[in-house]
Amino acid sequence: MINYELNDPRIGSVAVTDVHVSPDFRKAHVRLVLQGTAEEQAESLAGINHAKQFLRHQLAERLQLFHTPDLEFEPAIPAALGAKASQILKRIRRGRPKTEKNPIS
Repeated sequence: MINYELNDPRIGSVAVTDVHVSPDFRKAHVRLVLQGTAEEQAESLAGINHAKQFLRHQLAERLQLFHTPDLEFEPAIPAALGAKASQILKRIRRGRPKTEKNPIS
């Protein structure tokens, strides 16, 4: 729902990693992996928090629960590490340069 139904330009690429729901279904802690720099991640999180009620309403319609949990979003990786992880993933996608034959020692 976050990537496909929210049209907020602040929200970049987001992936949900974990959802921890309290036993009484009153609260749900949603962990997200946010792409981009620390500022972009903060903007994405602000955009998602702004759409919290919309997302809760959509969950209520789709899941038909007795109690729809209050959503609390938090980054799975701190912003400083997230930016570094994003850079590392880009390097991995591009592929490593091929090295010459290494002699076996």
